[in-house]
Amino acid sequence: MDTKKTKEKTLPDIQDITICDSTGQMIEKARKDGVELCFDRSATMKACPIGADSACCKHCAMGPCRLNAKDPYAKVGVCGATIDTIQARNFGRMIAAGAAAHTDHGMAMLDLFREVVNGKITDYTIKDPIKLNEVAASIGIETEEKTTEEVAHALYEELERTYTQVEGEVPFAKRVPPKTLETWRKLDIVPRGAMREIMEMMHRTHMGVDQHYENIMKQGNRTALSDGWGGSMVATEISDILFGTPVPVAAEVNMGVLKENQVNIIIHGHEPNLFESMMASVNSPALTQAAKDAGAEGLNLVGMCCSGAEMLSRHGIPHAGNFTSTEAIMVTGAVDAMAVDVQCIQQGLSKVADCYGTYLFTTNPRCHIENTEHIEFHEDDPSSCTDEVVIKAISRFKSRKYPVQIPNIRNTGIHGFSYEYINYMLGGTFRGSYTPLNDNIINGRIRGVAGVVGCTNPRVKQDWVHVELVKELIRNDVLVLQTGCSQIALAKEGLCSPEAAYLAGPGLSEVCEAVGMPPVLGMGSCVDNSRILIAASEMVKVGGLGESIAELPVAGAAPEWMSEKAISIGQYFVASGVYTVFGVTFPVTQNTRFHDLLFNGLEKQGLGKWGFTPDPYEMAQKMIAHIDAKRKALGIHKTRERKLVDMAERRELA
Repeated sequence: MDTKKTKEKTLPDIQDITICDSTGQMIEKARKDGVELCFDRSATMKACPIGADSACCKHCAMGPCRLNAKDPYAKVGVCGATIDTIQARNFGRMIAAGAAAHTDHGMAMLDLFREVVNGKITDYTIKDPIKLNEVAASIGIETEEKTTEEVAHALYEELERTYTQVEGEVPFAKRVPPKTLETWRKLDIVPRGAMREIMEMMHRTHMGVDQHYENIMKQGNRTALSDGWGGSMVATEISDILFGTPVPVAAEVNMGVLKENQVNIIIHGHEPNLFESMMASVNSPALTQAAKDAGAEGLNLVGMCCSGAEMLSRHGIPHAGNFTSTEAIMVTGAVDAMAVDVQCIQQGLSKVADCYGTYLFTTNPRCHIENTEHIEFHEDDPSSCTDEVVIKAISRFKSRKYPVQIPNIRNTGIHGFSYEYINYMLGGTFRGSYTPLNDNIINGRIRGVAGVVGCTNPRVKQDWVHVELVKELIRNDVLVLQTGCSQIALAKEGLCSPEAAYLAGPGLSEVCEAVGMPPVLGMGSCVDNSRILIAASEMVKVGGLGESIAELPVAGAAPEWMSEKAISIGQYFVASGVYTVFGVTFPVTQNTRFHDLLFNGLEKQGLGKWGFTPDPYEMAQKMIAHIDAKRKALGIHKTRERKLVDMAERRELA
């Protein structure tokens, strides 16, 4: 273990770091053990104030140039770049990086789909042919009198354009409400192909190219939309087709899902194919027997972060914790192996794993970690990787050297609310529809809908902003949709259970009780934000709430965002027409023209707009005020009381 301890007096109190009791226990243990976690690193590593305000530029060797955020127009960079140009370039590159992460993930899923369809990979199959036909039909592919294989081939060829096309519009643009799409065409921001948009975004932000913040953000919108309505949407839809579309399932979260007398294996990352193969490995009779021969009662597979959230929603696999708990869980001493693939993988995992004798394995060629063993995962022979992880985990269990301390905390909730299930839940098998949702928004029982998504960030109290924001929203009759690490924060607080309806306002609680649903609907991983886009489009299609996404009484928030992916997600929601509020910090200098463009100007163009506050109560107030303004614009701001209509009144209506 690391014997060099940070002085206790420099570290914040644990109650100021997290509201997650399990994580708090492990932070305390780690400090006693002399092991540094991300929470304590953030306390001793102060954020650069110039970089936080995006008032610096390091895109060429004439710099880096530092401007003064307090007097943003006092000087310019060596090349003459203004604060607005510098900020727009920095922001645009964050969008490009985030969109590239989701796009590469989506393309990897599409590559797997192609090989399954062509019969070259047999360990995976098409598990949801109904979803296959629905997705194909939604983008104009004829499905009548065609075999599953024929539809799958046609869908692959069409979706490949999402990435490689250089002109035209991405296939899923056909799902966008007509008025929203009309606005995009007018502004010339309909994405062509993800590769082209990301490449052009990087080119424009190179030194000496695009030097007008408005024009840079035009490409920023197009790049972000290529993520939300392209790469991310492809990843979600193909994952559902291959592995099954989520339906509600009861599942446990928190560190108590670890079991002292079993071999504990954690999968952490974003690609479901690794996790799906690991499910097969831990259910192998031979490996199960090997675990028992080593003295274990069995093999215990749990998830973390976003691949964990996806498997939680799809299969009910227990989930141990969100992003900022990925190091802390190793402090339990009970984790025998953690296998990671891509995105949100902290390099600090390697050192913490070494301190507690936990096996840490990277599996994806895109992500290696120094001093960490790599076991390559190949879709055409997936078990060669996942079986080896299990075998090594068993060997670690057999020779555990460190005492085990597992927080005895588990929280059960209902997860797996895909767009398709919400449709069924509201209308049944033969009359599935979002009409009941729209009707209850129109009559005022549901005030509006909020998407609360995103990461956890060690620079703020873990989970607290997520939880307090959502409690305030549901108390004011706002239905909440959740994805990613935010979903796990809410699940740990019991808000993903139908019983949580008692915390909701009278209108929302009445709807929840009638339907039997929680006031907070967990929809999967961060890439599954595309489910929220599809739901918003369906709300427009059903009618009564405007003709574009920008007219809906909806809002979004990422209370603890920390990655470039979050900026891309936020921007594609804003470009789709949604008011989107971020917490923690915002990488733009206030009182600049670029700041005004993001927070006001985009809305004037017919899109959404950004908001910012680190305070959950102010965040809720901003979102509710926006929802109320949209209700007033639609003429539904007055609550309609229910009335029992007698027969004479029915005849008059007829």
